[in-house]
Amino acid sequence: MCTAREGRWGRRQQALLCCVLVAAWEAACGQLRYSVPEELPKGSFVGDVAKDLALQLAALRDRGARVVSADRTQYFALHANSGHLVTAERLDREQLCRLVERCMLHCELIVEGEMKVYEIEVGIADINDNAPRFGEAEKELRMSEMTPPGSRFPLSKAYDPDVGVNSLQSYELSGDEHFSLSVQVGADGEKRPELVLAKALDREEAAFHELVLRAMDGGEPSRTGTARIRVSVLDANDNAPVFSHAVYAVRVPEDVPMGSTLLTLTATDADEGINSEVKYSVIKLTAELTERFFLDPQTGSIRLLRILDFEEGDSYEMEVQAHDSGELFDTATVSISVTDVNDNAPEISVRSALNEISEDAPSGTVVALLHVQDRDSGANGEVRCSVVESVPFRLERALDNYYSVVTARELDREEVSEYNVTVWASDGGSPSLRSSAVLALRVLDVNDNAPVFAEARYSARLPENNAEGALVLTVRAWDADWGQNARVRYRLAEGRVRGAPLSSYVSVQAETGALYALRSFDYEEVREVGLWVRAEDGGAPALSSNVSVRLLIVDENDNAPQVLYPPAAAAGAGWTGVELAPRSAEPGALVAKVVAVDADAGQNAWLSYELAKATEPGLFRVGLHSGEVRTARSPLARDAPRHSLVVVVKDQGRPALSATATLTVVLAEGVAELLSELGSAAAPAEPAGSLTRWLVLAVAAVSCLFLAFLLLLLALRLRRWRRSQLLPPASGALRGVPASHFVGIDGVRTFLHSYSHEVSLTADSRKSQRRWAADSCCNTLPARPPPDKAAPLLGEDAAGARGAPPDALPGNVPWRRVRGDRRFPRKMQGGGARCEPCVQFRAEAAGAAVHHGGEERKERSAAASPAHCGPAR
Repeated sequence: MCTAREGRWGRRQQALLCCVLVAAWEAACGQLRYSVPEELPKGSFVGDVAKDLALQLAALRDRGARVVSADRTQYFALHANSGHLVTAERLDREQLCRLVERCMLHCELIVEGEMKVYEIEVGIADINDNAPRFGEAEKELRMSEMTPPGSRFPLSKAYDPDVGVNSLQSYELSGDEHFSLSVQVGADGEKRPELVLAKALDREEAAFHELVLRAMDGGEPSRTGTARIRVSVLDANDNAPVFSHAVYAVRVPEDVPMGSTLLTLTATDADEGINSEVKYSVIKLTAELTERFFLDPQTGSIRLLRILDFEEGDSYEMEVQAHDSGELFDTATVSISVTDVNDNAPEISVRSALNEISEDAPSGTVVALLHVQDRDSGANGEVRCSVVESVPFRLERALDNYYSVVTARELDREEVSEYNVTVWASDGGSPSLRSSAVLALRVLDVNDNAPVFAEARYSARLPENNAEGALVLTVRAWDADWGQNARVRYRLAEGRVRGAPLSSYVSVQAETGALYALRSFDYEEVREVGLWVRAEDGGAPALSSNVSVRLLIVDENDNAPQVLYPPAAAAGAGWTGVELAPRSAEPGALVAKVVAVDADAGQNAWLSYELAKATEPGLFRVGLHSGEVRTARSPLARDAPRHSLVVVVKDQGRPALSATATLTVVLAEGVAELLSELGSAAAPAEPAGSLTRWLVLAVAAVSCLFLAFLLLLLALRLRRWRRSQLLPPASGALRGVPASHFVGIDGVRTFLHSYSHEVSLTADSRKSQRRWAADSCCNTLPARPPPDKAAPLLGEDAAGARGAPPDALPGNVPWRRVRGDRRFPRKMQGGGARCEPCVQFRAEAAGAAVHHGGEERKERSAAASPAHCGPAR
């Protein structure tokens, strides 16, 4: 057994050597052909692809070479380190190429880096790995004893899936002298065994005969299969069944439903009774036929057990037999043809594809390699491929069933950054079936777009006196590119402003484009700044663009008007701004003109003139916009000869700024009188000093009088308090007297406040004016009790009943509580405003008069009231 196994492997090595020689001869033709025996283990050597195609091993590894096959199972693989084609699965010729004598497997070698494809054809050589096998291991034959010698009986044929010399070669029969074996060779070379009756049968001699049929192939060592035949000798039956047709042919589509009856066999027997009963059977029964078809032995109908597939098998043939109970029979052939139905959509396989491509790739660049096939046949298997017209790609045929997807024109990432290229494949069936494959392709960016500003030019208004570092405006530019190529940075172009570099005035933030003022601008110095900002992307080489920026400095009201005439008087200088006005001047006569300017612009520089102060109001007036000083009326004899005018000059800013100009106008008929008047005013300080002394003395005298009056009031208060202490406690003589009838410290202070006044002095007129404060006057005193009613004493209710409200007190004077829990009236009844200090003083004086109970004291209290207070009601 070991020797046979060694011889078997020796023949395999010789076959491999022949295959290698054939492959080397055919490599020059662009197609590699190898041959290997079946049943090789996984990883077995098939051929040296790298050597046969003259490819370097490094190129195979770096360029991504791989082997693909149109079948669902990949039977071969490429060893990247050695460049050898090896088996990826166990190869069983009988499974791969059933009923095919020449078994060839096809695959392709894809070199992705070069976008090339090579066809490889591998032949699978048969080995004797299958023994002949009978469809029926045991068969029983019934023969009549009347069967003449020489009669032939067909036997079940053996089936050997091997081919060539390893297939079925001969039959042998052993077991009985009454029978012999005859092998018939058909036109197709198929051997059909027949049992020949060599000697007449005698049922009485032997009712059964046991035979052994052997089938042998030509392999080394030879394999055999056996079948046991049992021959039963029957009584005579002289009519055999007869089929209606010698050949039954039927054509069925491949999509016929499972369980359908494909055809029904018909055979008749001229005998009667049990000898006329016909049964049907298949003589040559293979595993494939058993799986797909079922022959009903009683009715002769053939049913479908498994769905047909035209791509797996397009025709089936079987030999059937009709036999009666006496084992007389007839044979017929059944041929089943399968017609193709368009039930397979085209299949698209992406053999190689790019995921990304640069937008500057030239037209015709290969982006994918596709394999297209349709398992149908005829028009159903004709495939047409196409791509959508809206994408810049087209299809080119590379080899049979291979297409290349190439660019039809240059790409632009800014228009479309990603493509989903759909490739459609449709067959020629009716209706047509189609399938698609989607190729996702990302376009890589190239720096081919310069930054573009949002506006053609920029302008901004910046108020003067701005803070340093203030934001002026922000420029914005976009780049249609992507990534680093779209990153925009900003910078200022070179320039100068008033001789200084532009960068000392403004700066731009490189990332955001924000423009900042580096110093405070002055409208009076710089009114407009023009500059250029450059936007530059991050590409290599970088692209840039410029934009004009105009900064307008907005004026602010930061300059007060400046008086040009009359000029300001210097220290120690004599009279300035002296103007002469004749006493005979008519109303509206021009006396002088105040001239002023404002360094600002616009509304901030519009000036208006007002007469703020004059020695004689109403004598002069000033033009609102001209600044001309004119007489408002004719001068009178009583008018002072010299007048001082203060003119205020205001601008129209917000807030408004102003300046003052002082004019001295002398009413004189000539220059001599003017000089005389100016000379008389040389020493104005002495009268002013004397007047000041007199004013001080007057204030001191008034203060002394108030102090004396305060002491008098305190003395009266102490006297009343002493008398109240001397009265009996239970008498209640002084109860009910309001506290306001007595003058306290707060009353004195209020009294002093009521004598506040204003004194106005003028140095030039030598006259003094005194004006009493308007809010110090009052004309109402609280009413006192009538003379015929006794004044209520302290502790008694002034209204005559306990618990009466304060409004019931005499005079209906409302009261308020202040420091020291003293009550003071807030407001007197009657028309007009009332003065609290005056009311307080009169209330205290009236209370004192009632307390002492004499008209003389009443008159004294009334006389003590301030002169500016009105009489009591």
